[in-house]
Parts: sequence; structure tokens; C-alpha cells
Amino acid sequence: MKPAHTRRSGGFTLIELVVVMAIIGLLLTIALPRYMHSIERGKEQVRQQNVAVMRDAIDKYYGDNGQYPETLDELVAKHYLRAVPVDPVNGDDKWAVIASPDETKTGVYDVVPASSPQGTPADPAGAGK
Repeated sequence: MKPAHTRRSGGFTLIELVVVMAIIGLLLTIALPRYMHSIERGKEQVRQQNVAVMRDAIDKYYGDNGQYPETLDELVAKHYLRAVPVDPVNGDDKWAVIASPDETKTGVYDVVPASSPQGTPADPAGAGK
């Protein structure tokens, strides 16, 4: 003979919910640092690309005019750039400009990021010295 009426709820028990939450937490602790690192690496790559684009525009300006632009905004005014690129690491369009080593030529010879993520000037090759 069968028991009169067994009552079974359709929900989850507290233990099952705690186990699922623990598994989700464990997966997040593994995945989240990798995700954040990939975002930072992407910002650095975009920064490098922006510097390369500005250097190319400076070279084209020099080739066309025989002198370097006085400011980065001059590259925009003469349509060598649509706009001064934004540094994705700092979030602004401020760049450190480097004068020509040839003192007879004035203007913007090169650009580097205004500051590194740690807040120190970024001049990896010592180009500003």
C-alpha cells in the first residue's frame, strides 16, 4: 500500500542554492581578473595605435610643408587628422610633444603619452632628453 500523500515542493533547498552561489563565486574569481587585464591591455594597444597615427600625420605634414606643425591642433585644422585622438588610458586628448633634435627646425617632431598609468611621464626611449 502506498503512503497516503507525500508532499514534495518544486523549489530548491537552501543547501542547493548555497552550492550554486559558491560555484558562481569561484568562477568569477577566476574569470574577472583575466577580463580586467584584457581591458587594460586593449587600452594600451589603442594608445600605441593613436601614437602611430599621430606620428604618421606629422610625417605627412612635414613631407607636404617642409616643416613640422606648431601644435597637434594644426594637424586637425589642415585635415591631416580628423581630431586629436583621445588617450584611452588617461581619458583625455593631452599628449606630450617632443621638439626636433635639429634645433633649426621648430614644431612638433614627435608625440608620446602625457603620462603613464602610474602618473610618471612616459618617455620610453629617452626621446625627450
